[in-house]
Amino acid sequence: MAESGQPSIFDRDLDRNAANSAALSPLSFLKRAAAVYPNKPAVVHDRVYSYAEFGARARRLASALQRRGFGRGDTVAVMAPNVPALLEAHFGVPLAGCVLNPLNIRLDAANLAFILEHGEAKVLITDREFAPTIERALKQLAKRPLVIDIDDPMTELQGGERGARLGELDYEAFLAEGDPEFPWSLPEDEWQALCLLYTSGTTGNPKGVVYHHRGAYLNAVGQAVTYGLDHRSVYLWTLPMFHCSGWTFTWGVTAAQGTHVCLRRVDPRLVYPLIEERKVTHLCGAPIVLNMLAHAPADVRRALPHPVLVVTGGAAPPSTVIANMEKQGFNVVHAYGLTECYGPATYCATQDDWAEMDLDLRAARMARQGVSYVTLEEATVLDPESLVEVPRDGETMGELMLRGNTVMRGYLKNPSATDEAFAGGWFHTGDLGVLHPDGYIEVKDRSKDIIISGGENISSLEVEEALYRHPKVLEAAVVARPDARWGETPCAFVTLKEGAEATAEEIIAFCRDGLAHYKAPKTVIFRELPKTSTGKIQKFVLREDAKNIE
Repeated sequence: MAESGQPSIFDRDLDRNAANSAALSPLSFLKRAAAVYPNKPAVVHDRVYSYAEFGARARRLASALQRRGFGRGDTVAVMAPNVPALLEAHFGVPLAGCVLNPLNIRLDAANLAFILEHGEAKVLITDREFAPTIERALKQLAKRPLVIDIDDPMTELQGGERGARLGELDYEAFLAEGDPEFPWSLPEDEWQALCLLYTSGTTGNPKGVVYHHRGAYLNAVGQAVTYGLDHRSVYLWTLPMFHCSGWTFTWGVTAAQGTHVCLRRVDPRLVYPLIEERKVTHLCGAPIVLNMLAHAPADVRRALPHPVLVVTGGAAPPSTVIANMEKQGFNVVHAYGLTECYGPATYCATQDDWAEMDLDLRAARMARQGVSYVTLEEATVLDPESLVEVPRDGETMGELMLRGNTVMRGYLKNPSATDEAFAGGWFHTGDLGVLHPDGYIEVKDRSKDIIISGGENISSLEVEEALYRHPKVLEAAVVARPDARWGETPCAFVTLKEGAEATAEEIIAFCRDGLAHYKAPKTVIFRELPKTSTGKIQKFVLREDAKNIE
């Protein structure tokens, strides 16, 4: 034992230096893949891009950004479906020192304008399919960023429609400005901002979640380890890349030197041929994706040439969907996460004896949120006041909390929300759950009434605000209603003003005019709202009622 006040023998003359330390960054994944497998298919879309081409295009993007004067701390927003340009941006943008801001293609112009302004976007790379919405968003900005159009050859072939050109030049012309030999350089600090991703807050205003290089590197490795990705893996992009940077599979598949198969929209008529033709081994998606595949028409389905691993998150898929997927040859794994923890942070690790259980019991086990990734330090359920772990009895409720390297840096320009989220040295997810005797986590409810529909977060308060703007609405409350296709959809309970009359269709149409369409209520029930003695609406009563609506 070292003498008091004296350093240990292992702390003398053994310093960190360039030979034994480097910043952890997902940029190193593409650098290595391009060197090890230069001729291997890396990206499949309108054509096949090798890893050498993938690397060169990312380097061109970084070089072009720097030549235009953009660098460390500058935000580059991208509005695009799952196309090569967005995948390349996950490497090229941070290689230039900039921060990537993938935009949710489902958002309306007002939300997009807020995000572009709040994140101070200097560059906007946008797919022409979304030109009408982006044009409206740009008109709301005080300062217009540099706009670059993506003119994707697969737009019409995969069910899209090209809008007008909005930018000074298109993406390919912009890449041509860059140097394919732009040096691969790691960030000076692995804590440096890498991505900015927006998530719905309880007030309805999006919050900007900041990722760092270290967290992205580790979570990507976690994906590879957890789901067995390697150089033979073929990953089909049925999960939006804008969502938690594709749950970090943008970097994870690249780390494994697997093949990315891009897809603009999820359609079983496109998915099944790609699985067969490209020998897809992995895909991810919200329960709606599983539901689409499980209930695809017989003439659309194709026999799978080999088992395909499907990772799903959000609401647990029903046992009938799991059964249909298994019959087709899909292996389903349930994961849990949030934007704030780089996407999935826990997964339901399958135990060998589950195979012997009947379907209902096995589905119940598979639907749990499970155990932490190897790259997350800790995930558990704590009493929110004492921060003491709840008993492992499957009954005692607490709050699911996380901590480790794969938790965000914090919320951009929102220190109070960051402090609240990290109170007591834990990230407070806001989800309520239990611990089972085997240590597996199961989420039971959402303390902040966030609705997860098709894998997207919807703030109930944002929808309520829209409802209250209707001239005939006196009171409104919105809760999640279980939905076989979307997992959950917004259900509105409305009390009309005295003497007023309205139909559900009228209310829904009014909301769709002011919100992104997926946020509008799918169900409207007219009734008096249950309240406590202090006048607070009892949402737990409404949630139960919503479950029983025919």
